[in-house]
Amino acid sequence: MKLAEDSPQTAEAFFAQAVVLVEGISDRFALEALARRRGRDLEAEGISILPIGGAQAIGRFLDRFGPQGLDVRLAGLCDAAEEGDFQRGLERAGLGANLGRVDMERLGFYVCDADLEDELIRALGAASVEKVVASQGDLGSFRTLQKQPAWQGRTTEEQLRRFMGSGGRRKIRYARLLVDALDLTEVPRPLDRVLAHV
Repeated sequence: MKLAEDSPQTAEAFFAQAVVLVEGISDRFALEALARRRGRDLEAEGISILPIGGAQAIGRFLDRFGPQGLDVRLAGLCDAAEEGDFQRGLERAGLGANLGRVDMERLGFYVCDADLEDELIRALGAASVEKVVASQGDLGSFRTLQKQPAWQGRTTEEQLRRFMGSGGRRKIRYARLLVDALDLTEVPRPLDRVLAHV
């Protein structure tokens, strides 16, 4: 699900003191769940988590909220495959040159390896994720995926990641659930750090 640049979430961000730019809604839900679990009220703090509808849109949102626009405090979260889009966007916005991952992190932009779901599955462990899947009545669907020839012989973690990424809005639904299942001492670094930055 993509958000238009003139969505209510974008309008809300115009009044924020800090904006966290994320690729999609599942990222937003995960960060909001983590903030809630840590006792933070992002709205009261003036922090908006804004899904931009995919990494290719980062430049437009940096233009709008970055130093050439509203100049609010910025942070961001992206998948490893989209790191280059974020890096180029930050450079075009005048936030640095020849940015590497360490440079991006200094600016508050963090990369999930390989993506949000992979980070959460590794942090929880396959057995804990399967319990969450079972609690949602989806274990039968997951077992069906495991039996498919293309997924036999793959690790349970790989199978779970594929399962989260299939089925329409599944990754959006599970983002919050997986964060709620986390031990707060085992939060994936990108999620932990992006919230700490704002």
